[in-house]
Amino acid sequence: MHKIAILAPHGVIPFDLATACDVFSRVCVPGLPAAYEVIVCGEAPSVAARLFDLHTRFNLSHASGAHTLIVPGIDDIDAPVSEAVLDTIRAAAAHGTRIASICSGAFLLAASGVLDGRRATTHWMAASELARRYPAVTVDPNVLFVDNGKLLTSAGAAAGLDLCLHLVRRDYGAAVAADAARAAVMPLERSGGQAQFIVHPEPSSSLALQPVLKWMEAQLHRDLTLEAIATHAAVSKRTLSRRFLEQTGTSPLQWLLGARVKRAQYLLETSALSVEQVANATGFGTSAALRACFGRQVGTSPQQYRQSFRPR
Repeated sequence: MHKIAILAPHGVIPFDLATACDVFSRVCVPGLPAAYEVIVCGEAPSVAARLFDLHTRFNLSHASGAHTLIVPGIDDIDAPVSEAVLDTIRAAAAHGTRIASICSGAFLLAASGVLDGRRATTHWMAASELARRYPAVTVDPNVLFVDNGKLLTSAGAAAGLDLCLHLVRRDYGAAVAADAARAAVMPLERSGGQAQFIVHPEPSSSLALQPVLKWMEAQLHRDLTLEAIATHAAVSKRTLSRRFLEQTGTSPLQWLLGARVKRAQYLLETSALSVEQVANATGFGTSAALRACFGRQVGTSPQQYRQSFRPR
């Protein structure tokens, strides 16, 4: 069973810690009694959070042997961090453990040295400070999360949910991640490259994108153009593009590509369709086009993805 250890240092942000606990403990995989073993490892038997103290069953030594180490954010990035916490992170990295931070937890990863030479993110309000303190880390303030394989970092608050669901998808595939998202009453995780926040200028007219997005998802097999989408939405192409940028942080056609890739992931996991058939069903037209886009967004080929992420 995949063991997940969640660190609880002094000053931990309870929301970040609870997000990881709730998402991973509720994952259900057909045929498995439990998808994850989740433990919370406290810096001390009683951990001081801002409004209350946390009493944990496990100490830092129990983090050894975990397959994944989650490092939640800390309330005060200027507060001293114990060497015991940093050593726990370093030991996990040396052991090859997958490590993921939420929000300002990236400061703990950076302080331990494991982010040196890596790209990372954190809450947009703290990104410039992370870059200033740790120049060896390439800080990207404009994304929800960064996946470096064994090291992952996320932005603040809700982005922690996106990161956790992304890890569930990596471990058990899109169908299981979708069920976990429904249990958390949220959409399946947003793309890691999506903007952390989107400024919404006062619109000149109202356009609810949700019906348009649902229509696009139902038309993934078609050769949709910007003009066709705008016609369905009964707006000009310029207005459609502006509203997409305001409400999703990307363009209509880029959103469409992302939706097609996610549908392809689902079909590769849950059906016996050939790669060529998946390409046709998702609107890519050819297996070559699917492989190119799939490789850019997922980082592997459709064939390799199918082998790694079929339901267990």
